[in-house]
Amino acid sequence: MIERYTLPEMGAIWADQNRFQKWLDIEVAACEALAEQGKIPREAYEVIRDKAGFNVQRILEIEEVTKHDVLAFLTCVAEYIGEESKYVHMGMTSSDVLDTALSLQMKEAGELIVAKLKKLRQVIGERAIEHKYTVMVGRTHGIHAEPVTFGLKMALWYDEVGRSITRMNHAIETIRVGAISGAVGTFAQIDPSVEEFVCKRLGLRPAPISTQVIQRDRHAEYITTLAVVASSLDKFATEFRNLQRTDIHEVEESFSKGQKGSSAMPHKKNPITSERISGLSRVLRGNAIAALENVALWHERDIAHSSVERVIIPDSTILMDYMLKKMIDVVENLKVFPENMQKNLEKTLGLVNSQRVMLALVDKGILRETAYHWVQRNALKAWEIKKPFKELVLQDEEIMAKITAEEVEGLFDYDYHTKHVDTLFKRVGLA
Repeated sequence: MIERYTLPEMGAIWADQNRFQKWLDIEVAACEALAEQGKIPREAYEVIRDKAGFNVQRILEIEEVTKHDVLAFLTCVAEYIGEESKYVHMGMTSSDVLDTALSLQMKEAGELIVAKLKKLRQVIGERAIEHKYTVMVGRTHGIHAEPVTFGLKMALWYDEVGRSITRMNHAIETIRVGAISGAVGTFAQIDPSVEEFVCKRLGLRPAPISTQVIQRDRHAEYITTLAVVASSLDKFATEFRNLQRTDIHEVEESFSKGQKGSSAMPHKKNPITSERISGLSRVLRGNAIAALENVALWHERDIAHSSVERVIIPDSTILMDYMLKKMIDVVENLKVFPENMQKNLEKTLGLVNSQRVMLALVDKGILRETAYHWVQRNALKAWEIKKPFKELVLQDEEIMAKITAEEVEGLFDYDYHTKHVDTLFKRVGLA
């Protein structure tokens, strides 16, 4: 069960109070633009500016009758303004307000997510530097391959989170548009200059062209970007889950005082936070499919997208914010066991050095196929009889006819595998 999670900043973005306030900001800014153009009396605009207000509960009550949220909102605002309310929403359609406000909300939510991504990147970078030379076995297909370092694993993620930040900033910029273009987007009832004025006032760009709605490929990019970020978090969490397995136990999520791992087995310490992140990533990927389905609407608009967005956009941003918070906690407090990494590295009796032995023979002029055969027969025998690979190499007459015992010793030095760690760290900006 997910613990109670409250994030005032993110929660406030999607609260009715913020949503309706943005609607009001849009309507008042449009009235100001119309007043500057002489389309409505300046005095009327000043009354609108000074008196415009709303009450969330009252809007909800009116909506019970109208079954239309924007009309309910406008009716409530009119109760505050009085006679001059007749100038509010002139030439506009509901989607002008809804979509422009949604862009503002998505921009605000995206900026909070970027801030947390930057924090995650920072803590990953700190752990990367801490374990820059902590040698561990690399695994391909789940099988021991050649040595890496835990710091390199973290540096890889540091770079990946950097790409997430870039993608998220691009998605924010894509959605940072407004539309005040009237029914079907032709500006027949309202001049494009009103749109330009309102968007500038709100920190948006006018959508170059729209129908009655801002086109949903923009929203799809935003939500699919969240899904990509979630998939990266899933990747990190899956690695932690695997490395915490009892038979590996190279890292471990923090386990607080009084925490319980199982109702039946008192010894259990489970990677529950990483599992939770992996699970929630599936929700975000599912929401991305729904966002893609919203791109295709009938003609100049329908509202098949509306009900979907009211769920997937707030939920996706809130979930992402939560997942990032949890991943930051996991990385910051992760227990790392270098001694277990060393033990696991030795489990395969030195077989992780098989390629070095093979390439050393190739350097001596042996055909690669022949060298592979000589090394493989010893590697398979080492695994079969549980004898160190190096000993078998030293006993192989064909191999030792080509290389010296001193050279063999050098081929089993793990430092060889860390010689370019500094270069890789510099490449990702972790000098």
